[in-house]
Amino acid sequence: MIAVTLIAFSIIHFVPGDPVRLMLGTRATDEAVAILRGQLGLDKPLHQQYIDFVINAFRLEFGTSLTLRTDIGALITQRAKNSAQLLLYSIFVSLLIAVPMAILAAIRRNRPADHLVRLFTTITFAMPAFWTALLLVLIFSIRLGIFPTSGLGEGLMELILSLTLPAITIGFYLAPVLLRSLRSSLIETLSAEFVEAARARGLSERRVLLKHVLRNSLIAMITVLGVNIGFLISGAVVIENVFSIPGLGSLMVTSIISRDYPVIVALTLVFGIIVIFVNLLVDLSYAILDPRIRL
Repeated sequence: MIAVTLIAFSIIHFVPGDPVRLMLGTRATDEAVAILRGQLGLDKPLHQQYIDFVINAFRLEFGTSLTLRTDIGALITQRAKNSAQLLLYSIFVSLLIAVPMAILAAIRRNRPADHLVRLFTTITFAMPAFWTALLLVLIFSIRLGIFPTSGLGEGLMELILSLTLPAITIGFYLAPVLLRSLRSSLIETLSAEFVEAARARGLSERRVLLKHVLRNSLIAMITVLGVNIGFLISGAVVIENVFSIPGLGSLMVTSIISRDYPVIVALTLVFGIIVIFVNLLVDLSYAILDPRIRL
């Protein structure tokens, strides 16, 4: 987290030239530049700027957006809900695709079903996210009229319908990665001695697969999921803009275009903390899946 705060703090200082003049434009007066520099705290010594930044960050006090003229902390809190809903839905869709197909590929190894699953992962992983999003909109929104093209609905059902196509788009990217990892882990576990022992005790193949094989194979997939959270966030930046979802990703894009550096710095810090927190949850989940790790 210290590294994340240093990176986020350094963004505004790595901008070529005077970032304050870039924010205000070339016609800004020296007085306006001095006022904004004081508001951002850029007139203080560098070490004092960093200390103030860290203290304010833990208080969720990032100042005011230069373009939206609203409190950045409140803005991020408002938009984070939409991004969290999209990411959780996307993870659910990817697991819904990856787990059954990985099980099928593992128990039908090197058979037609396994080859079809591997072909599916190759095709979906190679498709660019924005192209997949536009293709889904063209088919399911414009031609079939099943899902809305953009925005978020107000009710629960409308919200689910609005997030379905974006979630499928991200799920198509994540599912092949999870599927291949889980398939390899399942194949390895199926040949373990404790699986043969479970079968020898007369347990049904379904119970052996779900209770013994799948649970012991999930650790590898969860590790891959945790590693890919950062890529999911970056992918959500594109998808939120394609579907006009008011989340953190679309806020980042608009802030970069308008050179709203306080918002960019705050979002960079938030994204970094999210990745750290998710990886911590992944580490803690190992002990739940495998009690031996608690030792």
